[in-house]
Amino acid sequence: MNYRHGYHAGNFCDVFKHLILMLLIEHFKQKEKGFTVLDAHAGDGSYSLRGELAAKTGEAEAGILRVLAFPHPSPALADFLSLVRRLGLPDAEGKLTSYPGSPRLARALLRPQDKLLLSDIHPDALSALERLFRDDRQVRIRPLDAALALKSQLPPESRRALVLLDPPYEEPDEFRRQLVALKEAHKRFPTGTYAIWYPIKSPEPVRHFHRQLAASGIKPILTAEIHLAPLNNFQLNGSGMTIINPPWKLDTQLGVVLPELLAALGAEKSGKIRLEWTVPE
Repeated sequence: MNYRHGYHAGNFCDVFKHLILMLLIEHFKQKEKGFTVLDAHAGDGSYSLRGELAAKTGEAEAGILRVLAFPHPSPALADFLSLVRRLGLPDAEGKLTSYPGSPRLARALLRPQDKLLLSDIHPDALSALERLFRDDRQVRIRPLDAALALKSQLPPESRRALVLLDPPYEEPDEFRRQLVALKEAHKRFPTGTYAIWYPIKSPEPVRHFHRQLAASGIKPILTAEIHLAPLNNFQLNGSGMTIINPPWKLDTQLGVVLPELLAALGAEKSGKIRLEWTVPE
């Protein structure tokens, strides 16, 4: 696998995905009992916005940097932006020098009784994670692909877990592999919350995945999508998250904050939000 997320760090897909991740974790924290976050495609954990990879694409300019300039954000969006600012190593002028990936964002939100499990198979990512979380007893890092991570780490001792699956979708059968892994994980741990992120270029692969997931018998399943432009088959126009066992009232919360995010990205006229129950309770 040659994918390096540094080219895309802080783009609109990251903002969408990580905003939802934060909301999910905050819902878990409403109960005192500890929980586990399993990030099955952890990546580097943090990405330079001043380095060569980010400079080649400039995707953060139209993503997180644009959203940070949005005036008067709602409390949920403001909390997310505050977290990104705190973790993004701002320079003397207050501008971000890095973008925190899901491992850093999740770790910053955890309480002492919570745990973070990280898996990846890319040597550079594993080295970066070891540097970030050296001597952190709440974090465990494993050199495993996502399927093996789910098999070996679920169910967690706490019996409460949020699982994030966000592969790069480089392989043409990625949706199929996600479906297989989810079915197996759900059999082993049916009460877990699973958040599956995906890019949107052409609608049919996504819709086919949703049809197969709905036919699996797994429920409830909530789907949220952000579209910046009309769909076509050639470029990244949207980002989605399908959530198995979503927390109570998450759909209501997303119905408020996602249209706001669309406006913050400057796409309220060209884009749209899709929020629906793929499979209701």
